[in-house]
Amino acid sequence: MRALLASGAFAASPCFAADAGPSIDCSAKLTRSVERHICSDLKLATLDRELAAVYASAQAKSGQGAPDLTATQRAWVVSRNDCWKSNDMPACVLRAYRDRISELQARYRLLEPVGTGRFLCPGTPPQPVVAEFFATDPPTAMVEFAGVTQFMRVAPSGSGARYTGGNRRFWEHQGVALLSWDIGKPELHCSKQ
Repeated sequence: MRALLASGAFAASPCFAADAGPSIDCSAKLTRSVERHICSDLKLATLDRELAAVYASAQAKSGQGAPDLTATQRAWVVSRNDCWKSNDMPACVLRAYRDRISELQARYRLLEPVGTGRFLCPGTPPQPVVAEFFATDPPTAMVEFAGVTQFMRVAPSGSGARYTGGNRRFWEHQGVALLSWDIGKPELHCSKQ
């Protein structure tokens, strides 16, 4: 990722075949144990290459938003590299890649939504909430309410579809959406439109 962020291009890696290596320059002296692990693990190297391609697509689609995208990518790299602190570093790195890939795919609409839910929440006047669902790994949603769009990931649920992101929750079950949007405010019960 360092080569990706520094130059905007993806470095070829000599550690695996050209189509299997990560975007990290594995021939460089790597000081981070996470990067060394990515260079030695084919599955993580493949995910790193996949993320590089998804990131490039998001960059191409973002236009004026590219500086924000670059900043969030750099923050993600720092977070990924902190996986060395985890009791299960490989699982932490794997989860970091899957989460980042799915976020970019949903946030930049690199995949078509597999479904859209439209609901009307109580208020004066009633406010619409729109949820677009994406078949990413893990599944994700972009939920728009009160002029704000929130990226969310699927969360465990006994029934229905439940998504969380930040301090917000969206839970759809049998035509009703439960929406927790603002801290300290009651959960909204929104009916399907």
